[in-house]
Amino acid sequence: MLFNSYPFIFVFLPVTLIVFFGLTKFRLTTAATAWLLIVSLVFYGYWNIFYLPLMLMSIAFNYLIGRAIETSKLGSPKAKSLLWLGIGVNLILLGYYKYANFFITSFDAIANTDWTIPPIILPIGISFYTFTQTAYLVDAYRGETKKQNLLTYALFVTFFPHLIAGPILHHKEMIPQFHRLRNFVFSHKNIARGLVLFGLGLAKKVLIADNISPWVAPVFNNADSVSFIEAWVGALSYTFQLYFDFSGYCDMAIGLGWMINIDLPINFDSPYKARSISEFWRRWHITLSNFLRDYLYIPLGGNRKGEIRRYANLLITMLLGGLWHGAGWTYVAWGGLHGLYLCINHGWRKAGLSLPKLLAWAVTFLAVVVGWVLFRSHTFSEAMELLKAMVGMKGIVLPGEPQGKLSVLTQLGLQLKSWKDLVYLPEVNGSKALSIVVLVALMLCSTLLPNTQQILQRFKPNWWWALGVGVLTSFCLLSLNRISEFLYFQF
Repeated sequence: MLFNSYPFIFVFLPVTLIVFFGLTKFRLTTAATAWLLIVSLVFYGYWNIFYLPLMLMSIAFNYLIGRAIETSKLGSPKAKSLLWLGIGVNLILLGYYKYANFFITSFDAIANTDWTIPPIILPIGISFYTFTQTAYLVDAYRGETKKQNLLTYALFVTFFPHLIAGPILHHKEMIPQFHRLRNFVFSHKNIARGLVLFGLGLAKKVLIADNISPWVAPVFNNADSVSFIEAWVGALSYTFQLYFDFSGYCDMAIGLGWMINIDLPINFDSPYKARSISEFWRRWHITLSNFLRDYLYIPLGGNRKGEIRRYANLLITMLLGGLWHGAGWTYVAWGGLHGLYLCINHGWRKAGLSLPKLLAWAVTFLAVVVGWVLFRSHTFSEAMELLKAMVGMKGIVLPGEPQGKLSVLTQLGLQLKSWKDLVYLPEVNGSKALSIVVLVALMLCSTLLPNTQQILQRFKPNWWWALGVGVLTSFCLLSLNRISEFLYFQF
């Protein structure tokens, strides 16, 4: 089930809230918790009920392993063996469903064999609920968890706002909230805040991300024939599609949590305002960055074993982070590229060097866009063709009449083509020039304006807010006839 769908907005969400607060009104807190678990399972099973038993088995297994670790002596060989058993089973499960086809295909290409396995459909959300539970087992081994009943633990894993595309939850942030009595009291303020944030996130997804989505595929699917300006429009279109799609999901998830008095962690904080790659990763998919840092980079040694080891740990962490995003070598290369970026970033900072703020932002933004080209491309050759076009290796072709006022540019080695000849440039209201205006506007919005969390700090439940969000949401609802999945569903 999608947040941006009529069944969710007009059936699932109202029924969930009415029954939940109906139960809490009579102080039936355990029943209310069980209700949230039931609707979360329905929410997941709506996509493909055949994968619901897989998730339930994963929850039962990790719960039992976690309890066994908690009852073992802290740091004992038994606890360590249980931890590795739990991690091993989780990785095998994730590896089979997400990476089996990828590894078999890669092995065939290297060894010139012809091994095949039946097509495997990736269970939606498996990366998120696997990482969430793996972190729980590690924390249980460290003695940082408290014994939980199965009901609370299962709700922690399956809570529907985060289940499909994150954020990756930490037990210390979430489980206490499921026990807090005041969270079972209806709050007009939280309902209002949640509806506003949900509406803003819906607008990002439906009115922005979905409308520029058709601009992306024609460029990436014809990478070998696009011109300079077309390649940049395609790359920037994907850059902003991913931004507004993912941040829209994060806003909607947090807004849904607020409606049920639950605070989900902020997962997105204006990453395109970053002036360094380190800052970018403190702002983009924050819970994944924290997971990779706490459960991979630091256990590998972090920066405690010298500079060379630090850079190696950064590269390993980001390579695996890239592989987490998808079963493909372009994802691995994207992760490795960002690992290299981080190494350069740390080396630059250690040398005491700095750049003017605007230049630092520009370098960071361009580095991120280059990474997104690799991330979105299906093959390395496709990515290289696009990048060649973007740096002018195929000639710099700009829109304009060859015999017009801009013809002087041809003397500088530039080429001019009429707008109609730029076939991969999208049109907005019949004008291709407007597509460039739209991308410039989106860049200004994402780099200069306050983000939705900052906007919500100014929220006051009055008629002006109700009217503004109501009109915006109405436009979104009228556009839901072309429902599309969130991009992060595939990860």
